[in-house]
Amino acid sequence: ELTLKLGQDYLLDNAGAQAFIPKPAPLVFVGYGITAPEYDYNDYQTLEVEGKIVVFFEGEPRSNDMRYFDGEQATQHSLPRSKQTLALARGAVGSIMIPTPRTSSNRPWPERQREFAFEDISLYYSITRNLSVILNPESAACLFEDAAYSLDELFKMDATNTLCSFSLPARASFRGYFQQRDFLAANVVGKLQGRDPQRKDSCVLISAHYDHLGIGPAMQGDSIYNGVFDNAAGVAAVLEIARAFAALPQPPARSLVFLFLTGEEKGMLGSTYYTDHPLVPLYQTAANVNVDGLAMFDTFEDVVGVGAELSTLGEVLEEIVRELHLKTSPIPAPFSNSTAFALSDQFAFANAGIPAILLMEGYHYRNTSLQEGLQRIITWGRDIYHTPFDDLKQPINYRAAQQHCQILFAFCYALADMKDAPQWRDGTPFVNTRLRTIAEKR
Repeated sequence: ELTLKLGQDYLLDNAGAQAFIPKPAPLVFVGYGITAPEYDYNDYQTLEVEGKIVVFFEGEPRSNDMRYFDGEQATQHSLPRSKQTLALARGAVGSIMIPTPRTSSNRPWPERQREFAFEDISLYYSITRNLSVILNPESAACLFEDAAYSLDELFKMDATNTLCSFSLPARASFRGYFQQRDFLAANVVGKLQGRDPQRKDSCVLISAHYDHLGIGPAMQGDSIYNGVFDNAAGVAAVLEIARAFAALPQPPARSLVFLFLTGEEKGMLGSTYYTDHPLVPLYQTAANVNVDGLAMFDTFEDVVGVGAELSTLGEVLEEIVRELHLKTSPIPAPFSNSTAFALSDQFAFANAGIPAILLMEGYHYRNTSLQEGLQRIITWGRDIYHTPFDDLKQPINYRAAQQHCQILFAFCYALADMKDAPQWRDGTPFVNTRLRTIAEKR
C-alpha cells in the first residue's frame, strides 16, 4: 500500500468534499480518455468503467494531418474538463490524468504546483463533482506495476501513436479533508438603450473579466498576483468604450450591455452565471465581444479575431479593419490550436448560443519584426502571465492600447447598428443551442 502526498505527488483538479472514495476502486487505463466519433477514435471501446477510476494521459493522439485531430493543433478533446465529463458520463467514480514527456516540456511540475496553489471556486449551484486528479509522472509508475505495460513503455507508445487501453491490477481510494467557505462575488453590468424601436430590445454584449488570481505563492518576495493585463486593462478598455458610446449624440440601433465579470480565472463562473440569469434574453443578445487583455507592446498592422471563423462576426471584422487600413490574421502557429476559443468568457456565451468573438491585436507590429514580436509575446507568457509581475511596473504603450480600443469601438458600433444579427456558420457546435433559445424565446 502506498500513500500519495498532495502537491508533491498529485494535484486536485475540479474536486471538493464530495470526492470521497472510501473503498478501493479498480483502476482502468483508457489511453487519452477520448471518444471522438468524427475521427473514428474511441479509447473506451473495449472497456467497461462504471464504478472504476479511469487513468489517462494528458493530451491526445499525435497527428500531422489536419483531417485527424486537427493535425498539430490541439482539439477540444484534449481539454481535461472534456475528459473528466466523459469519464463521469460513462459511470467512472474518478479520473487520474498523467502528464507525458511531450506535454510536460512546457508545463513542468513546479509550475503546475503554483497554478493549483489557489483556492478552488465554484458556483453555489454547480453540479456535484467527482474525484479528478493530476498525477506527478514521477509518482505514476506504481499504478502500472504488474500491468500489461509499464509507464515507460506507455510513454514510448504515446510517442509512436500506438497507445492502447487495458485494466490495471492496482486499486485506489481517496479521503480528503476540505475547508469550505461561502462568499459573494458580483458581476457588474450597465446598459445603454438603443435608438431603433424595432431593435432596441436586442443588444450587443461587451464583456471583460475583472477578477485575477489574488494572493498566491510568493515569487521574489511578492505574493500579490495583480493581473494588470489579465485583465485590468481589458476592464479599463470596456469602461472607456462605454463612456464613448454614452457621449454619442445618439446611440446605435441596438442596445449595448457592458458586462464586467467575476470568476473567469476559476472556470468562467461569472459568464456562466450570466447566461443562466441574463439581463437581456439570450435569443435577443445579437453578439458578444469579449475583451481579455489589451495591446501593450506596440501599435500594429493586423487584428486577430479568436473565433472569427465560427460565425459571420468574422465578415464584419474584415470590413471594419479594412476601413481602418488594417488586415486580419489568424492566430500565429506558436499559439494556434483549436482550444483557443475555449480559453476565456466568449466560450461561455457561445455555449449559450450567442455568436461570440475575442479581439486581440495582431503580431505584425509597426516597430519590430514579426519574429521579434512573437518572441516578446512568448517571453511575456513565460515570465509575466499569471505571476505577481503582471503589474504597473511593466512598460505600457498607450498608443497601442488606444488603437485597440478604437478598433473595438468601431466593431461594436457596426454590430449594434447593422440590420441583421450575426449568425453561426453551419456545422459549428453552437448552432443548435442558438436555434433552441430562439424557439423557446429564452
